[in-house]
Amino acid sequence: MILHSKIIGEGTPFVILHGFLGMGDNWKTLGNRFSEAGYQVHLVDQRNHGRSFHSEMFSYELMAQDLKEYCDHYKLENFVLLGHSMGGKTAMLFAVTYPELVSKLIVADIGPKEYPSHHQDILKALSSLDFSEIKTRGEADALLSEYIKEVGTRLFLLKNLYWKEKKELGLRINLPVLIEKVTEIGRPLPEHARYVGDVLFLKGGASGYIGATDEILIKKHFVKATITTVLGAGHWLHAENPEECYRNVMNFLYIS
Repeated sequence: MILHSKIIGEGTPFVILHGFLGMGDNWKTLGNRFSEAGYQVHLVDQRNHGRSFHSEMFSYELMAQDLKEYCDHYKLENFVLLGHSMGGKTAMLFAVTYPELVSKLIVADIGPKEYPSHHQDILKALSSLDFSEIKTRGEADALLSEYIKEVGTRLFLLKNLYWKEKKELGLRINLPVLIEKVTEIGRPLPEHARYVGDVLFLKGGASGYIGATDEILIKKHFVKATITTVLGAGHWLHAENPEECYRNVMNFLYIS
């Protein structure tokens, strides 16, 4: 089963992996800009997310293998790979496993360390959605607001809603499996994993995902890593400051 994607433009392949509970479409705005700069952008949905296949199995090893099969299918090599959050963990593991396929690696607001589970409230909120009762996106948003006060987070989650059939909403994510396997999201990169190619780590200035002490671990795994802060942005730096995110990526691609 090949991962679903949206492919934009022509030129050097540029693969983008979204974060937990997201989808490739989350990067559509920047994807369009990268395509205008001469890249063929692949906005990929990872397993159990978006329009890609659902599976009872879920791990970074499997997601890296999914990406390898995707690359084989589309004959991608020597490509730029960008991953955000969970997608960044997948991208890191893919790069250390298949370094010959990756020309440049970009990791957005995630490090190679282990992270404690912290998605419980969001998963509880999504589990509360009863689509036998909920008939509109507004009703879904109202219920989510009882658990999640941040409007931006709710809008992000609501992108997972779709019409399964006329007058019946559903979620594209495989919620039961993601709840069962949520601890997989925080797993670290293997201790002895190394990548010697060019890497850009982008961290949100208002995000706590990459701290000062984490930079030591990053340089241990990625000896040529450059770490850059995107000011005025939290964890969703591509949505909160897309201009600076774009500029930093393009500078990295053309200078490094």
